[in-house]
Amino acid sequence: MVKIYTRKGDDGSSALWYGGRVAKSDPRPEAYGSIDEAVSCLGLCRAGAGDDPQLSADILRIQTELFVAGAELATAPSAADRLEPGVSKVTAAMIEQLEADIDRYMSCVDLPPKFVIPGGSDLSARLDVARTAVRRAERRVVSVKLGGDLPDETVLVYLNRASDALFAMARYADELQPKVFEGRG
Repeated sequence: MVKIYTRKGDDGSSALWYGGRVAKSDPRPEAYGSIDEAVSCLGLCRAGAGDDPQLSADILRIQTELFVAGAELATAPSAADRLEPGVSKVTAAMIEQLEADIDRYMSCVDLPPKFVIPGGSDLSARLDVARTAVRRAERRVVSVKLGGDLPDETVLVYLNRASDALFAMARYADELQPKVFEGRG
């Protein structure tokens, strides 16, 4: 049996890749922990997108890319040069793909001329929850940046586009999924 506990974090610290420990409340663990939460939220979305293989594939890709962002943030800043683009470091190509996704999904929907209230369908509500989790992760990365501990801002731009992509996907899901309140007075 593989043991998943190490007891090293029992003192309230967390290890960074390539050396060093920081408090679990440090901006870095807060940031990559928020990304982990967003990945889990997207798992609920993907489980609910079974009828749409393209949407499901796009969600899975974003989940995978968020793990890349998490790896980048979990790396000691002094070891940033050891990160691999697309594996443990967010790339400009990943951002460009999100922008293409946003355009593709938004071309399929008509936005109402007011704020969109989440809950038009089960899947869109899940996507909106995931979007807000990504926004929280983005705010946590801003804290890392403000602390002078973010060598490259690409991960911050990626999270901004990822939340926009999830908004677009949620509106797409509103158009395609049965309405939650359909048929109710």
